[in-house]
Amino acid sequence: MPPTTVSPPRTAPGPANPSPAHPSRVRVIHPGGGKPGGPVVYWMLRDQRLADNWALLHAAGLAAASASPLAVAFALFPRPFLLSARRRQLGFLLRGLRRLAADATARHLPFFLLTGGPAEIPALVRRLGASTLVADFSPLRPVREALDAVVGDLRREAPGVAVHQVDAHNVVPVWTASAKMEYSAKTFRGKVSKVMDEYLVEFPELPAVVPWDREQPEGVDWDALIARVCSEAENVPEIDWCEPGEEAAMEALLGSKHGYLTKRIKSYETDRNDPTKPRALSGLSPYLHFGHISAQRCALEAKKRRHLSPKMFEVTCVLKQSIDAFLEELVVRRELADNFCYYQPQYDSLSGAWEWARKTLMDHAADKREHIYTREHLENAKTHDPLWNASQLEMVHHGKMHGFMSKPLVHIILFDSGQTFYTIFVQLLFWSWKERKMFLVRTFSFPNVVVVCRMYWAKKILEWTSGPEEALSTAIYLNDKSYKSIWWQYEIDGRDPSGFVGCMWSICGLHDQGWKERPVFGKIRYMNYAGCKRKFDVDAYISYVKRLAGQSKKRNAEESLNPVVKLSKSQH
Repeated sequence: MPPTTVSPPRTAPGPANPSPAHPSRVRVIHPGGGKPGGPVVYWMLRDQRLADNWALLHAAGLAAASASPLAVAFALFPRPFLLSARRRQLGFLLRGLRRLAADATARHLPFFLLTGGPAEIPALVRRLGASTLVADFSPLRPVREALDAVVGDLRREAPGVAVHQVDAHNVVPVWTASAKMEYSAKTFRGKVSKVMDEYLVEFPELPAVVPWDREQPEGVDWDALIARVCSEAENVPEIDWCEPGEEAAMEALLGSKHGYLTKRIKSYETDRNDPTKPRALSGLSPYLHFGHISAQRCALEAKKRRHLSPKMFEVTCVLKQSIDAFLEELVVRRELADNFCYYQPQYDSLSGAWEWARKTLMDHAADKREHIYTREHLENAKTHDPLWNASQLEMVHHGKMHGFMSKPLVHIILFDSGQTFYTIFVQLLFWSWKERKMFLVRTFSFPNVVVVCRMYWAKKILEWTSGPEEALSTAIYLNDKSYKSIWWQYEIDGRDPSGFVGCMWSICGLHDQGWKERPVFGKIRYMNYAGCKRKFDVDAYISYVKRLAGQSKKRNAEESLNPVVKLSKSQH
């Protein structure tokens, strides 16, 4: 059970350790050492926020210790990684950066926006006479390759500049959580749990730094930039249910009106399996993906609410199970995805699957398929399966595909059938008859199997394409344009390790086990339409998506006829 209080920061900054961040959260990629007194530059990428940001805290700590100024830089990745995204993602990104730049200015932090990409970082560092470059962490290849290129340039042209990397995205740093690629959530969960209290600590205040007295950032015409970038991007309409920025992210988490932890998490237990009730889900994934909010902040706030003690046991039981499920997805599942992409270079290909999965898929690669669809059929939701079509249309028009799954503790029992079940059994011995009954009814009232809309969506692609390689590349296409692959063309939080892992879980059995062998799937877990109908109201979900699609088309038609609406959007 999580502790009832939040621990203070483990390591206080001081002369020997000027950083407020845990030492193992920071990696020294290049020691440098020849530029004392120069400014510290924080190269922001994955964690686009000023609050609750260990990378920024580390950079500020270094700057404060050496009485140096601090600057923040953000580089727009060129095609194909970032600027090949669609208007939906780019609009959200740039509007969030616009608000972040304004907040940085208010805090007297210079914000340099580099539209030429990461290749401009070394020149900026040299121009500013920086002593240290602090970089965000991402396990994805394009980011790692860009960092390698920047470090290589600095080693040649400015060897005195130190380069540090900070994992500000995960609660437990990816290289600390495990030294290898984990086989499953069961093996990963145990390792993370052992060190959770050491890393899940409250954030300190940003250290004060000396005023900036160097080159000033060029002014950014945000309206023109957003208009230009979005006009060059493919026309997937922006979403209207999620505003970018740190303030909006905190409102989504803790708002007094619709905050997830303050108002909506109680219905997660009863409504999260119902795709027609999306408000039961947190809606935080866009903010987590773009780094507008820290996963650690979300976990801290969830733990605080987990230990509230309403008078009625029923409320306590429901709330705690809902929060436990939220923390499982937020920390274990999400950080397991980073673990896979970090330790498996081939995270987006069949070569990245375990040997048993590759063998069973190739053994059944030539099996006859009842239906074969082209990418165009799939992208336009032109299949015989109305549920699959609805899932695809929800992604296209809403920017998200609903996920629905089983009870949280059953989910844990599936992977930790030994110790976890024993612990729960012992707890039951000390509960009253009423408490035991309520726990068992709530725990076993849903099927004890994880079912996710997007997993059903991806598994059908395996069934409807000519072989596993094509299925995986098509799923990633129906996911991410930069990998010639649609999900990320439409998902507002695409280009994320969780997206790759979702496709690999569905098609290659990643983080899963072998199941009864069957045609096409081999030993990969199978899902079908009839099974979904037993778990939720499929017809109601299809009707819900049709309404969403109709509203989206109407809104887009109005925007195309009214340029004032587009201008208004670019200004917010």
